Amino acid sequence: MITCQLTKLETAFEQMRKAYPKLPPTDAALLASALTLTGRHALALYEGTQYVWPDEYNELTQAMVKQLEIVNEGIEVTKKTKASVEEEPVTVSVGLMPNLSAGEKQLQDRKDLKALLSDALQQGVEFVYSPTDIGWQWALDRVNWSTVSGEELSRRIKIKASFTEGAIGIEMGATGPKRRASKKSVAAEAVVEEAPETDSDAAAEAEEAAAE
Repeated sequence: MITCQLTKLETAFEQMRKAYPKLPPTDAALLASALTLTGRHALALYEGTQYVWPDEYNELTQAMVKQLEIVNEGIEVTKKTKASVEEEPVTVSVGLMPNLSAGEKQLQDRKDLKALLSDALQQGVEFVYSPTDIGWQWALDRVNWSTVSGEELSRRIKIKASFTEGAIGIEMGATGPKRRASKKSVAAEAVVEEAPETDSDAAAEAEEAAAE
C-alpha cells in the first residue's frame, strides 16, 4: 500500500520513488502529482450518486438539502417538547472515492504512467490529509445551508467527508475510532485555508520535486 501525503507533494514524490525505484525522477514526480489529484479531487458519494468537484457543486448541495430539511423538521418538533436543546451541530456524512479521471488528465498521453496510476489505486492507497486538502470538504465547509435551502435552519450543519471506497483516508489531527496520523504528520504546520490546488498548480509542484 502506498501512503500519499496530500499536504506535501514532495512526500508523495518520495513514496513514488520507493514504490517504483526504476522510474526516472521526472516520471515519478508526474505520477505523484497525478495520485495526489485523485485524492484532492476525490469524487463525492451521496445516496448512491457520484459528484465531481467542483463541476457538480450545485447538484450535490441541492441533493443534500432534502435531508437537511428533514433534520430541521425533527429539531423543531424536539424543541416544542423539551425546554432546551443542546445547540450542537448536526453532522451529515458524505463519502469519498479517488478520482482516477483527474489523475489521468494530469498525465495527458502517458499511457504507461496511467497504467501505473490505476495499478497503484487497485493495490491500495492511504491518503493522509488535512480538511483543506480535499476539494469537497473545503467547499462544503463554506456552504450557507440556510441560503441553499431557502429557510433558516435551527442548528448549525457540519459536513464530514471521508474516504469510504477505493482508498483509506487519515485526517491529520482526527480523533475517535479512525486510524490516527503519525506524530510527525500531526505536528505539520497549520494549513492556510485556500482552495485546493488546481491541475496546473500540481504540475508546477511536480516539476519542482523532480528537480530537487
